[in-house]
Amino acid sequence: MAVELDDADLTILRTLQDDCRVGLEHLAHLCHLSVPSVQRRLKRLRNSGLIQKEVALLDPAQFEYKMTFIVSVELDRESLHQLDLFRKRARAEPQVQQCYYVTGETDFVLICAAQDMSDFEALTHRLFFENSNVRRFRTSVVMDRTKVGLALPI
Repeated sequence: MAVELDDADLTILRTLQDDCRVGLEHLAHLCHLSVPSVQRRLKRLRNSGLIQKEVALLDPAQFEYKMTFIVSVELDRESLHQLDLFRKRARAEPQVQQCYYVTGETDFVLICAAQDMSDFEALTHRLFFENSNVRRFRTSVVMDRTKVGLALPI
């Protein structure tokens, strides 16, 4: 279902992508609308699925998750069932922050958080070594979190 967006909707979405704690009054001021109008629009945007989730972006270092890894995973068999099994496993693992099914030499790219190398090694055992369908995986250690976000340039 396509949702038609006007300038006020786009202003609301841009603002929330930057900071979802913005108050209704501030959104109403930015959009030149009443608070009830902004509330209705937010409800419509959420119900339509345009706003999928509103989350807090945490500093991993404050929670001892000082390391981030980018992992490319190649599966042995790529049947729909096998792909779904890997997706389910990745979704269930709290240390997997993002999982992408991709084209090219690998099948999936994961963004993972770990406290240290030992913690990451345990994660590799759970996700890859214990999965007979993982042919190989390659890991890059993130040296610096230069930009982190999921904002769309709308």
